Amino acid sequence: HGRIMRCLACLLLLPETLKRSRKVGRLPLCYELLALSLTSRKKQKMAAELYPAANNSNLSGGTTVAATSQQNINNNNVEPPSWQCSHPTLRERNALMFNNELMADVHFIVGPPGASQRVPAHKYVLAVGSSVFCAMFYSDLAEEESEIHIPDVEPAAFLILLKYMYSDEIDLEADTVLATLYAAKKYIVPALARACVTFLETSLEAKNACVLLSQSHLFEEPELTQRCWEVIDAQAQLALCSEGFCEIDLQTLEIILRRETLHTKEEVVFEAVTNWATAECKRRGLAPTTCNRRKVLGKALFLVRVPTMSLEEFANGAAQCHLLTLEETHNMFLWYTAANKPKLDFPVTPRKGLAPQRCHRFQSSAYRSNQWRYRGRCDSIQFAVDKRIFIAGLGLYGSSGGKAEYGVKMELKRQGVTLAQALTTFVSDGSSSTFAVWFEHPVQVEQDAFYTVSVVLDGNELSYFGQEGMTEVQSGKVTFQFQCSSDSTNGTGVQGGQIPELVFYA
Repeated sequence: HGRIMRCLACLLLLPETLKRSRKVGRLPLCYELLALSLTSRKKQKMAAELYPAANNSNLSGGTTVAATSQQNINNNNVEPPSWQCSHPTLRERNALMFNNELMADVHFIVGPPGASQRVPAHKYVLAVGSSVFCAMFYSDLAEEESEIHIPDVEPAAFLILLKYMYSDEIDLEADTVLATLYAAKKYIVPALARACVTFLETSLEAKNACVLLSQSHLFEEPELTQRCWEVIDAQAQLALCSEGFCEIDLQTLEIILRRETLHTKEEVVFEAVTNWATAECKRRGLAPTTCNRRKVLGKALFLVRVPTMSLEEFANGAAQCHLLTLEETHNMFLWYTAANKPKLDFPVTPRKGLAPQRCHRFQSSAYRSNQWRYRGRCDSIQFAVDKRIFIAGLGLYGSSGGKAEYGVKMELKRQGVTLAQALTTFVSDGSSSTFAVWFEHPVQVEQDAFYTVSVVLDGNELSYFGQEGMTEVQSGKVTFQFQCSSDSTNGTGVQGGQIPELVFYA
């Protein structure tokens, strides 16, 4: 009611207000609104005179122009929903443009002829994400072609590269990660390259270590190279016997054969070289004859340290593989047996291999009080490390009652999954020393994860045992943490019992 009264008062005083307002040059708000309303009505009247109502009946239901205008005002003139409205963030809108023809101002023909793919893109987005693309599109030597051919990059890898540049999303797979790393290096996208290297390091195994070694040299990734060498050295037999070893190039083969720290027998090295030569002949379309295999190997053959094999290993292996000439085989037998040894073309010094390290978790051992007995039960302990290592075996206590032989069943597990098992024996001499037992191959153990190692011994019941156990042990550059295992049924725990040592390579 107050608002109505103020408006009435304004209308009653309108003549006087007009006089005063003309002097100051400005009309009051109420008069402006009134004038606007009158002007609008005049315009509507003029429109009605110019366009009779009969001519405005073309809208459905006989809707007039004025009614239509009023409807637009009520709807705030909002246009139908668009893709921009349904994707509120800049990242979402950019991601929507990935591999999208909408507003694309450049196209790439990616991949070799016959297997290429046409990919749309947007110059601005690519230039923001890569200095190479920035120079390609906006420098003085900018590309003017609407289609750019990239025959040396795989289409799948190029799409992964573009997806990261549009959305910051990285989708890596084992089959395409190397090709993606190549694309990231080529177009200088370091964040994607680092993600590829991290992916490769976490998926690194003996079966792919040699292939990744060759690629790490190509991409100049020293950290990845070092990780590859750690695996190849510690798990040399698995690495050299893998299919991946046969896929490496000659230069990488020579680098591996020169390696002093390969931890395997030389007969394994010779067999791996033979398999590589056969695979290389097939790649070159050659028959795998002795002549052709020696031809593709070249000087690499003479990097194998044949004289460091035992006579039995040589006679049953290298001497019968038809890779050596008759003269080389004859001279090798003389090398083993004759006092006057012939000169050989092969290195005669054994490889150094790797020196095993030992983590000892007890501060003392005992046998007199509280005699420890092996009764076919399981001794078990859990451990974790702060860097990747390779568990090669265990150090165990032996008999406290004199010389004795033990049968050992040992196992390494992670989250209930068995990683390695071994059935072996060892002989103790009655001392409190530890005696090493070995897995067939060293087992890769990742950092910051708990593993369970277990043994069941069969032999003399009375045994030494450990005391004053430690929950944390520093062994070289590796820190071990220990905790009790629910698998232990013979009394072994952190404070005392069996499994005094873990034998490893790092």
